[in-house]
Amino acid sequence: MFKHIATSLLFSLAALAQDIVYTPIHNATTIYGTWSSGSGGVKTGPGFANPADRTFTYPNTTGISYSFTEDGFYEIARYRYTSNGSHPLCITGVMNWCHGTYQLMPNGSIIMSPFGDGFQQIQDACAAVSKFIETYNDTEYYTAWTIFQDPVLGYQLILDQYDGTPLAQQNLVTTSPDMLPTQNLFNVTKTASSDLAVSAGTRTLEWSFSSIAGLTTAVVAAGMASFAL
Repeated sequence: MFKHIATSLLFSLAALAQDIVYTPIHNATTIYGTWSSGSGGVKTGPGFANPADRTFTYPNTTGISYSFTEDGFYEIARYRYTSNGSHPLCITGVMNWCHGTYQLMPNGSIIMSPFGDGFQQIQDACAAVSKFIETYNDTEYYTAWTIFQDPVLGYQLILDQYDGTPLAQQNLVTTSPDMLPTQNLFNVTKTASSDLAVSAGTRTLEWSFSSIAGLTTAVVAAGMASFAL
């Protein structure tokens, strides 16, 4: 009887693993490696963010970059602008970095769980505080991911956000992920005054994004911020 149960369990696990299929119809190659949108000005790795002192190196262009390892680690680098229709000169710039572990779910979605040392910088010349650093440690949920091969650009990655909106298309930069060490790189349990070497007028905020409860059922609240470019 126990042998029969064990055999059934193995078949169930095998069937579950086969749900993630890599074919030209679904995904032309694996997701492992470093991906970057547009001209590739934004890339993960040491050239974008320094978690030790919470600083950024500003790239020449905006964009997004995602990296994935074969053993379940990810890193995200994002640089975007948000325009203001009422005040055209009041453009908000956001530099965002985070990393952690990810899971490719059988239903084609991805759940990304951060280590807890992510951060971002907000710049707004029209705000009371023009520049500040805040923590960013939110679990992110992507409903689907697709990889196809463009005859000119090569492999392309499209990630669909929690509401189904696709992010900017990303090019495969390298199959060897360019990432910072896959561990917590900053102690976020301290107070903001001891964590950050900040100038007068700088403040630390905490954005409220939706969270994901569990790894098999993703519950995403409406209103989660979108980073689509």
